[in-house]
Amino acid sequence: MKICAAARKSGSCSISFSKGWCKYSKCEFFHIRCARLSNAATPLYGFWQQSMGFASATLTVVFACYIVGLLLTLTIAGQLSDHYGRKALLLPCVGLAIVAAILFDHANSIGMLMLARFLTGISVGLVVSGGMANVVEHAQSNRKHFASLMASVAMVAGAGSGPLLAGIVAHYVHSPVHTVFRIEIAVLCLALLALLNQKNQRLGVGAFKPRLPAVSADKLSIVLLGIAFFGPGLTSTSFILSLGPKLIASFLGVNSPLITGCVAFAMFIVAVGVQLVAKRCSGRGVFLLSGLSTACAMVCVWVAMATNGVPWLIASALLAGSGQGLGQLGGLTLIASNIPAERRAEANAVFNMGGYIPAGAIPVVTGHLIDAKGLTVGVTSLALIIGSLACLALIVLWRQRLK
Repeated sequence: MKICAAARKSGSCSISFSKGWCKYSKCEFFHIRCARLSNAATPLYGFWQQSMGFASATLTVVFACYIVGLLLTLTIAGQLSDHYGRKALLLPCVGLAIVAAILFDHANSIGMLMLARFLTGISVGLVVSGGMANVVEHAQSNRKHFASLMASVAMVAGAGSGPLLAGIVAHYVHSPVHTVFRIEIAVLCLALLALLNQKNQRLGVGAFKPRLPAVSADKLSIVLLGIAFFGPGLTSTSFILSLGPKLIASFLGVNSPLITGCVAFAMFIVAVGVQLVAKRCSGRGVFLLSGLSTACAMVCVWVAMATNGVPWLIASALLAGSGQGLGQLGGLTLIASNIPAERRAEANAVFNMGGYIPAGAIPVVTGHLIDAKGLTVGVTSLALIIGSLACLALIVLWRQRLK
């Protein structure tokens, strides 16, 4: 592999593999590491729930703490990154991820789990706004579509490898929590060392004046269209991550972190694969496939609940991954192609906020509904809501003139 001269000058490390189809900047390394931490806890919730004795509603609230931290960070992270430079945001990103992993490692109360999830959300919020913009900015003008693809793939690949690692460790190791998060701490420390060698380029001038993230009126419809598909897709994968372990345990009659981790991994691998396959599709085609995948995922959820069928639940996870991956790819590509560099990180923040708000709120409501009315009523209601949102997005797309 080779390191290009332009990357040396800019301070990024753009690596070109021998096959010539893929170039990564250092930022993608941090995407993978931070995203992996965000979902590494998924197969381990059964251990914590059993030892601490909390209900489904509490489990979804713990999960949603990540999204709260992410949303709060996205309100300011994009602006800070656009003003002070990308590295200035990535350093605290990795530092907070290390602190979160330490808290997970020593968690003995619901409060510690909530704080760890919250700090993880802050860390990921820092990397998805400035980090993704950094990847696009180090690409040539005719390669920004490909750079958006690689940024999206890096995030999704990291999100999938976390639960797989945790599931394997939980299946074979006596103390899985300590093992998983000590591995994460070691890898994050390596990421921190690599980041220290990257140069920072400040983009803003004068004093920083914070404001709520926004997109100019003439570009707002572009971001909203991406949110219309990314939101339902992300909500469907959030459902699998937060309540999937409970459903699998209910269907099989036993808690299986290995199956849970493998299902989550497969879901995100599909999210990566469909993006690679769809990279040459039109924007309209990408969004169409995203909406259809999410809607079909919710149909599979209904069938799974009616039949207690794990295969149908697995099918729903794979389709949910496809819906999220394609929605994310379509939205990021629109932003990369239509938003100027000095506002791109802020637009990424708005895009992610629009997707994560329903992804946090809907599963929490579902968790309370499960505790009040039962598993079947709660899950089928969630599937109906997500499926309706996906169909609404398809109607909006049908009325748009997107090529």
